[in-house]
Amino acid sequence: MKIGVLGSGVVGQVLADGLLKHGHDVMRGSREPAKLTPWKAHHGAHASAGTFEEAARFGYLVILAVKGAAAAEVVTACHGELDGKAVLDATNPIADSPPEDGVLRFFTGPNESLMERLQAAAPRACFVKAFSCVGNALMVDPALPGGPPTMFICGNDESAKRQAAELLSQLGWGVEDMGRATAARAIEPLCMLWCIPGFRQNRWQHAFRLLVR
Repeated sequence: MKIGVLGSGVVGQVLADGLLKHGHDVMRGSREPAKLTPWKAHHGAHASAGTFEEAARFGYLVILAVKGAAAAEVVTACHGELDGKAVLDATNPIADSPPEDGVLRFFTGPNESLMERLQAAAPRACFVKAFSCVGNALMVDPALPGGPPTMFICGNDESAKRQAAELLSQLGWGVEDMGRATAARAIEPLCMLWCIPGFRQNRWQHAFRLLVR
């Protein structure tokens, strides 16, 4: 599959590298595509780089992997190239202020989510919340003693969620569909919970798993 990964940071690189490992063609998008030249050269013919708009156009499926505060600007910079596509939203609305007692601060309130804001900004894109409840080191092939962890997803488009679930399964995840985009109000704060052991005890190698009787 051709996948566009929007973001030149660590999360974007981890996801892009993992997708290439699993046989996908990847174009990473950046405000400054030239700084991705060494990454592109290292990975060869199946890796490319371009602007956010170019990467969005390239991808049959797109992953948004940028800082939460920049997410709306990046979506706008795609100039409609996300329309009709599954857009896996890995962002979290993390504020610039430091954590309090190990708890991150968000710039959204409890009855809204960043993904809902993005969906409103690009109503023809098919956003699916994904990758937001775990650190980047475990986003691809999370080999943990307790077995495959759970990736919680949500979104308004059923076809987009099926595409997301198929990809996530390939990357080693169990998938639980939490419903429509409103559920991102519950999924995004899992980032806060995931980070607490890290900030308090320097433990970062963990993920959530939903157990069902």
